[in-house]
Amino acid sequence: MPQPPKLLTPSNSPLDLFGSEVRRYRVLANYSIKQLAAKIPYSPSFIGVVERAESHCERAFAEHCDAVLDTKEALSHLHDGLFGNKRDAFPEWFRKWPGVEEEADTLQVYEPTVVYGLLQKEEYASALLFGDHEAIDARLARQAILTRTDPKPPRLVYVLPEVVLWYDVGGADVMRAQLQYLAEVSTPRLSVQVIPNGQPHPGNQGAFVLATLSDGSEIALAETAARGIMMEAREDISRLKDRFAAICTQALPVSMSGDLINRTIEEKWTP
Repeated sequence: MPQPPKLLTPSNSPLDLFGSEVRRYRVLANYSIKQLAAKIPYSPSFIGVVERAESHCERAFAEHCDAVLDTKEALSHLHDGLFGNKRDAFPEWFRKWPGVEEEADTLQVYEPTVVYGLLQKEEYASALLFGDHEAIDARLARQAILTRTDPKPPRLVYVLPEVVLWYDVGGADVMRAQLQYLAEVSTPRLSVQVIPNGQPHPGNQGAFVLATLSDGSEIALAETAARGIMMEAREDISRLKDRFAAICTQALPVSMSGDLINRTIEEKWTP
C-alpha cells in the first residue's frame, strides 16, 4: 500500500506552508503527483520533495503549477511573499535544520573536518564561506540558541578529531582565536571533546548531528560529499547513536581536551 502523505504544519516554516499549498491545489484539481509531473517540466520526485517541505523551488515551478492547476497565480504570489528574490543564505538541504536546532533539548555532534558551525568564530566562518556576508550572518545567528535563557540552551556534546585543530582556516591569527574559544567555551550544558590523533574510531564516514527534541523525538543530519540528509527513521537514528557512542569512547574528557587544544595553540599557531 502507498504511504500516506507526510503531515505538514504550515506554521513551522515557509517551506512547510508552500509545500502544503502546492499539495492542496493539486488535490483540489484532482491531479496525482504523476499526472501533474506529466504537465510541467518537473519530475514526480521533485514535486514530492517540494510538497513534503524538503526542498526549496524556483519561482518557475510555482508559475507552471499555477497554469496547470488554475490557481489564478496563487502559488506564484505565495512564493514571492515567502521567498522574494533573495538568495537563501543556507543551501536547500540545510534550510530546515536551524529550526531543528532551535527546538532541540540535546545536540550530539561529530564533525571531522572543520569546527562545527554553532561554535565558529566570525573570522573562521568568514574564511570558510569566502567572505559571503549573508551566509556568515546566517551561520552566526544560529549560535543564539547557545546563550538564550528561555527556553534554556540545548545540551551540546561536540566531538572532533585532533586533526581539525591542525587545518589552517584563515591563517594563524584566526586559528589561534578559534581554538582559544574552543578551549574555554565548555559549560555544564556544552562540552568539547577531542579524539587524540591515531586513536581508532568509527568516525571516518562523515559528519553527523543527532538532535533530541523536547517531545522526545529524534532527528539526524548526516553530511555527504554532495549534500546533507535529514533522517528520522528509527533504524537510521539507532545506527548513528551507536556510532556516536563508539566515537565518544575514544575522546578525551573535557578538561584534557582543553589542555590538548591549548598545547596545539602554543605548538602550531603561536609565532
